[in-house]
Amino acid sequence: MFNFLQPAPIVEEIQDPVLVKKKYKYWRLRTFYGMYIGYAFYYFSRKSFTFAIPSMLEEGFSLSELGMLGTILSITYGVSKFVSGVMGDKSNPRYFMSFGLILTGIFNIGFGFTTAWVMLAVLWALNAWFQGWGWPGCAKLLTHWYSQSERGRWWSVWNTSHNLGGALIPLVIAFCAHHYGWRCAMFVPGILCIIAGLFLMNRLRDVPQSLGLPPVEKFKNEEQPSTSGKNKKLTLSTKEILFDHVLCNKYIWVMAFAYFFIYIIRIGFNDWSMVYFVNKGYSKIKAASFVFWFEIGGFLGSLFAGWCSDKIFSGKRNPVNILFTVGAIGALLAMHWNGVGWLFLDTIIIFLIGFFIFGPQMLIGMVAAELPDKKAAATASGFAGCFAYLGAAVAGGPLGALTDLWGWNGFFVVLISCGLVSLALMIPLWSITTRAKPAVQQISPSTEINQKMTVEEAE
Repeated sequence: MFNFLQPAPIVEEIQDPVLVKKKYKYWRLRTFYGMYIGYAFYYFSRKSFTFAIPSMLEEGFSLSELGMLGTILSITYGVSKFVSGVMGDKSNPRYFMSFGLILTGIFNIGFGFTTAWVMLAVLWALNAWFQGWGWPGCAKLLTHWYSQSERGRWWSVWNTSHNLGGALIPLVIAFCAHHYGWRCAMFVPGILCIIAGLFLMNRLRDVPQSLGLPPVEKFKNEEQPSTSGKNKKLTLSTKEILFDHVLCNKYIWVMAFAYFFIYIIRIGFNDWSMVYFVNKGYSKIKAASFVFWFEIGGFLGSLFAGWCSDKIFSGKRNPVNILFTVGAIGALLAMHWNGVGWLFLDTIIIFLIGFFIFGPQMLIGMVAAELPDKKAAATASGFAGCFAYLGAAVAGGPLGALTDLWGWNGFFVVLISCGLVSLALMIPLWSITTRAKPAVQQISPSTEINQKMTVEEAE
């Protein structure tokens, strides 16, 4: 690994509590808006190709060729999330996340200069690989700068950066593609991502200890056994991260499989809903408006899910995942049964689908990040994210082929079945929590279920 990507060194802890509080307030806010803007641009450059497709078809590319580029993106990005998660836990997110965003910008620009399909595939795969450098940095920063009791709210607000990026795409990329061609639609996000990467490099820093601040659990009086004593070292070895904290954690495997099925629903409905509504008799403009309401529902659903997990369930995420998945299944059933093209009713239903599906879309990744020692948070969330984007790959060509074969009835049967499977996986984990206890009430190491895990059963 390049030296500049290595974690920043720990410096001597500041002893003045007033100064610690002031610095924490400043750096938490600065870290958050840096991550938020940075990840919005990651998403912006990841989806730029989608709105270039109509113009590329006019130049002679086939649907199968362009569809294959989407599959390449999903699979490469999914694998990258896991590999990059391991790297992210042992890197400085300031440079890791910034460098990844700059490279995605460069590959977007290169994509716009290319005409041969093979080169387009290579560049889009490289873009997908470095897209995977965004999530691990955010997972590491969110688990180190924000404590267990408040992280649901911070994480949920950060998760809306997906929706911000999704809202920017039709405003900027579609406009460029329509007026100046698809190549311009790749140049613009590329240039913007390079600028955003430099902005990130200026804004972000590593974990609090690298700035002389105490761990956030100590600052918030929620110190856990894993944040004190013998575990004060800043990073774990790759072997410890992979085997002691991720691959041998059965709960992470369960959440990863649940994520796979949730992402089939999220990406499947996101990618195919416009075609569904056109087939239902709506104009293309009205059909596109439904996608907008799907994103608005997702924006509000993410915020509400994070708030519920903190305030109603005291740091437990899985009850919210389960309840929101039930809501998503109900909304999918309502859409399936509503055969009549009623604009108002369809708008309400697709809003609810977005509202409910973005809850587990956000919180499952968060559960995975919180289950192990937080020094392995990026790897754990990246591992679950790898399964999620394998699900996204299934939601592309395979789901489209099944819809061709079985019709829209088959489409909804597949999505509802995925919801039921994910529900069955998560229900046994209802009472799993990683909620921190006040430092004065710390449990002793001898009472831990496993010294290498921070999972505790809710009483």
